[in-house]
Amino acid sequence: MARIAGVNIPTNKRVVIALQYIYGIGPTMARQIVDRVGITDARRVNQLTDQEVIQIREVIDRDYQVEGDLRREVSVNIKRLMDLACYRGLRHRKGLPVRGQRTHTNARTRKGPAKPIAGKKK
Repeated sequence: MARIAGVNIPTNKRVVIALQYIYGIGPTMARQIVDRVGITDARRVNQLTDQEVIQIREVIDRDYQVEGDLRREVSVNIKRLMDLACYRGLRHRKGLPVRGQRTHTNARTRKGPAKPIAGKKK
């Protein structure tokens, strides 16, 4: 099992797919990394040599912000918005949708399960 950026990536998947298990690496970035190292699309993680794994690790460490550093930066950005008390920060603080979605109905992912109101009937 290869360990890249502190994450054990699955061995039986293709390299492009396996790299996406790392927080901050999506399909486009995974393809860029594979192209930079010079690995073909059909290769699987268990077919990689130790040298290729080291090259992938170096490219990610040098050029991309992933895992802990990225999570920390995102949380600091959200905390900054909340400290500024701007609209987006207030929405984060209240646990409501931040990007303009309606809340009269829906928004259950952000608001959590529905809470019954005592004495309300249709």
